[in-house]
Amino acid sequence: MTLIRRSTPVLAVASVEPTCAFFEKLGLAVTVGVPHGDRLGFAILADGAVEIMVQSHDSIGDDLGASLTIGRNTALFVEVSDLDAALAALGDAPVFLPRRRTFYGSVEVGVVEPGGHHVTLAQFEREGT
Repeated sequence: MTLIRRSTPVLAVASVEPTCAFFEKLGLAVTVGVPHGDRLGFAILADGAVEIMVQSHDSIGDDLGASLTIGRNTALFVEVSDLDAALAALGDAPVFLPRRRTFYGSVEVGVVEPGGHHVTLAQFEREGT
């Protein structure tokens, strides 16, 4: 039995707004926005069961202390219903992983969101589709 009820990634980024725009193109909406100075310092993007949190490096430093080292190698694996539509919505997002078909039944493309995190978009092939 797990004691974990839910896990939400928190992406540390230089600027919150571009990362929010990236995930809004995939259908998430900003449900919480917390200012930090004259910009957003923290945001929650969600749609139903999917939730991603984004926080600026400056906000994290003020919130948790400047001595905290923030990892910059967070990666997300995101299942999408239509890979081609997701890629079209993201336009010119840099690709780090060209389209591939995996042994576990998905077609994937990896892109980099504006905050520098790697996001692998995966569409699973279902029987009868």
